[in-house]
Amino acid sequence: MNNEFYEFLDAWNNILGLSTPAHHKKIMDFLVSVWTTQPRRGLLMAFRHSGKSTVVGIFAACVLHLRPESRILILSAESSLAARMVSHIKHILENHPMCTDLIPNVKKEWAQGRITVNRPIGIREPSVICQGIHGNVTGLRADLIICDDVEVPNTSNTAQKREMLRERLRELDFILSPTGAMIYIGTPHTMDTIYRTKDD
Repeated sequence: MNNEFYEFLDAWNNILGLSTPAHHKKIMDFLVSVWTTQPRRGLLMAFRHSGKSTVVGIFAACVLHLRPESRILILSAESSLAARMVSHIKHILENHPMCTDLIPNVKKEWAQGRITVNRPIGIREPSVICQGIHGNVTGLRADLIICDDVEVPNTSNTAQKREMLRERLRELDFILSPTGAMIYIGTPHTMDTIYRTKDD
């Protein structure tokens, strides 16, 4: 399966007139391993301006290319930040030659914060939807949850805020499908970061 994601990544960079940096392939390899390997949880941290969010958007678009029935939830500290990721995914879907069959003729749900591709009928949730970390996700179900910069100064600058953030993130287990994957992308903003594990 890795080769399919690499081909998708390379094809997108070719459209942009770019070659694929080696570290972008490493990021993609990590994302695919989280998507396909138990426990299907992962944390991606990379240096600023490394293109990690860019690759994650390409990865999400490729997931829909390979499995159009997938439901993807994007969470960020603010809904506007999450909407940027959705717009990035939408732009890839609209312009990638492998995604032409995914674009609906009638774009009922093809907006800034939610998009729905051509897929089997009977799926209630959009293909991609975004929310701020404290937004309403009640009743949603997702096969892939991408937590993109949920820890920022505004959500982590006090112990109370960090505990609220951790509690909110624990609720995502009830949204994720039994075979779903959850990927965190971010940078620690405090010594007591949510990204710290018990082994650190």
